[in-house]
Amino acid sequence: MPASDYYNANMSEVEVIVRIPAALREFTAGEAELRVAAATVREALEVACEQHPQLLQRLTTADGELRPFVNVFVGRDNVRDLQGLATTLRGQEILSILPAVAGG
Repeated sequence: MPASDYYNANMSEVEVIVRIPAALREFTAGEAELRVAAATVREALEVACEQHPQLLQRLTTADGELRPFVNVFVGRDNVRDLQGLATTLRGQEILSILPAVAGG
């Protein structure tokens, strides 16, 4: 059973939208938004990365934590200011992935 079917069948999971920034869309076949069902931010990112494996190394470190230059927001709140990847999701929330921008 695909992960998306499993998550949709699990009543504790909710559907959320994961917004993909333009810089990462080459790893999602051009998709700007992914709909996934998950109970936490970690699960949402895992499902998104299962659907688009090339995203994984760009979002997380080898130990499964967010890379320092990647910010993930639930609505307007940075998950680093909440419970990190363990942040609980409610229905119809929007996760926005925002890579840090540097330059001068």
